[in-house]
Amino acid sequence: MATLPNPLPQLAADPSGRVLGLALPLPRGRLIDDGGTSHALEAAGEDAGPWHEPLLWCADEPATPGAWTAVRPARRTAGLLPVLLDVGGSQGGPEEWELMPGEMSYPGDHDADEVLAEFWDEYATTEDPDWPGLAEAPVLAPAPDPDALAAETADALVKDPSRLKEPRLALVPARRSADIPAAIGWTGPANHENDVARLCAVLRSWEDRFGIRVVALTFGQLVLSVAVPPTTEAEAEAVAAEHFAFCPDNIWQGTADGTRHAYARTLLDEPTWSFWWD
Repeated sequence: MATLPNPLPQLAADPSGRVLGLALPLPRGRLIDDGGTSHALEAAGEDAGPWHEPLLWCADEPATPGAWTAVRPARRTAGLLPVLLDVGGSQGGPEEWELMPGEMSYPGDHDADEVLAEFWDEYATTEDPDWPGLAEAPVLAPAPDPDALAAETADALVKDPSRLKEPRLALVPARRSADIPAAIGWTGPANHENDVARLCAVLRSWEDRFGIRVVALTFGQLVLSVAVPPTTEAEAEAVAAEHFAFCPDNIWQGTADGTRHAYARTLLDEPTWSFWWD
């Protein structure tokens, strides 16, 4: 996958993050490289030792409300984007997640409509229509600020242990929030798609149409904030078709009757989308 210049190694010399333009110091944390190796960053700035190109910085302590907002300037000053990582599952933290950045392509090389159409053809039944195409973007006036909503969503998640067991704040070098899964080589959807960059191409399209942001990742779950969700049944049905192609398990296992129609009703005015691949 094509990458940006990586500012994360600078944290070895300045674990506070001030070198990255942050006004408030980062909590104690570690860099995680493409082999899953983590390297603690000492408060005194001691050399953390050699590592491969780090994929992300991850805090050692639980995330708290306001932590996401505190690191938002890192996007402007260093090209680092925040995401919550849940380390409380049976698979542990990202060191144990089998991250494979070298196996990922670049999201910009894929077309969202083509990716979803391919999945639709694979999973739709003979009773389903042909791929209906991408949904139109809902219109809200005024439209909410997607980044402000992402911060609010992150704060809500860290307060709710039923959603994330042990969330940790992380920083990832990425061009846009939609690219975060590919940037770290996340393999959560491996049973559905090995190259998560193809799914990130869809996330880019959702960024443009629905104002989504990648807010949290677990070993196998993706949580998005949604600034402009569907507000009518017709809009929800169209989005549900995309979600079915993107993650069929959401429909098959996420509704009482396993139908897109029932699933669509759950999307109306819903500011958070969550996906889990079995």
